[in-house]
Amino acid sequence: MRFYVDFDDCLCETGRFFCQLVPQLFGKDVPYGKLSCFDLKTSFSLTDEQYEHMMLEGHRPESLLSFAETPGASESINGWLDAGHEVSIITGRPYSAYEASREWLDRHGLGRVPLYCLNKYGRDSFIKNSDFSLELEDYYKMHFDFAVEDSPVAFQFFSHLPELRVMVFDRPWNQDCSFPGSNFIRCFGWSEIREHVDEQLNEHEVKTDE
Repeated sequence: MRFYVDFDDCLCETGRFFCQLVPQLFGKDVPYGKLSCFDLKTSFSLTDEQYEHMMLEGHRPESLLSFAETPGASESINGWLDAGHEVSIITGRPYSAYEASREWLDRHGLGRVPLYCLNKYGRDSFIKNSDFSLELEDYYKMHFDFAVEDSPVAFQFFSHLPELRVMVFDRPWNQDCSFPGSNFIRCFGWSEIREHVDEQLNEHEVKTDE
């Protein structure tokens, strides 16, 4: 089986990091639970200049390397790899963040997992003329059986895979979003994600045996 895994707020606690960074930069205190919009500019009520400054600070190598791992992430992914499955990390980070992101993965025991930077969100505005290592036309040629994603904005990138099982990692900014189909399921942590995958794999084995 092939797995798509998002980086920020699936593997690491990016939103919580920005909730600590924004008060330091601008004196704005927005609790993590109040990040009701995936667009951090809106959630933190930032100007264009403040948003750009925040994103630049948040994408410095020392910042990216400091992000806390989401509990259970590396254990789950390594379990899938050990079982013979393929896992790809598809991030919306620009390629300028690749080196630090790769180092973060290596530090957290995920050195076997390939990392791709896909322009999911059009974020090349805060790092001018950003490059991405994966073009949309090449991404759409890739096949996945399972996906782990937190962003409602990214759901559009799964429309070409009607059989894909999407585990939506529960976060404040996706509480009120509508799921595109019954193949989307909300999960409240990596243990629940693993349970859902195991259930689907068992069903697949039963159908194969029949």
